[in-house]
Amino acid sequence: MLCPFCSHLEDKVVDSRETKDGDAIRRRRECLSCGRRFTSYERIDEVPYMAVKKDGKRELFERNKIMSGLLRASEKRPVSTSQLEKIVDEIERVVQDSTDRELATSEIGKLIMKRLKALDKVAYVRFASVYLEFEDVSEFMTELKDLVRARGGQQPRKAKKSKKV
Repeated sequence: MLCPFCSHLEDKVVDSRETKDGDAIRRRRECLSCGRRFTSYERIDEVPYMAVKKDGKRELFERNKIMSGLLRASEKRPVSTSQLEKIVDEIERVVQDSTDRELATSEIGKLIMKRLKALDKVAYVRFASVYLEFEDVSEFMTELKDLVRARGGQQPRKAKKSKKV
């Protein structure tokens, strides 16, 4: 801390306590050069995590939005809430670790899709159909074919034909 009287950089803390409203810490300091005392206040500076949308607008990152999207995508699927919570936790960690405290929604979506693809293919396709904003059925079919190819070249199961008597 820089002494306001002599500009010396070294001091010692003589007394430390919370402010009345509890949003800061008041520290009484003594300069090791000139011996004069001064007070400093320390506050936590909350910079929110932001999601940058496709149009460039920024909005607060909300884990609830991700969770609700995952719940919709995995409705009636054998996917537990704890598995979805784990995905949301991982995405939140990535956003928090971002150097500039913001991440593009396109990157967030890719991270979610990667994890969903490994967890449940149907939930992945449901999520992708909303997230990727397919223009027409052919784009959607291309994504499905890529998914089938990724399963090891297995062909989708065909419905059994009933025998005519």
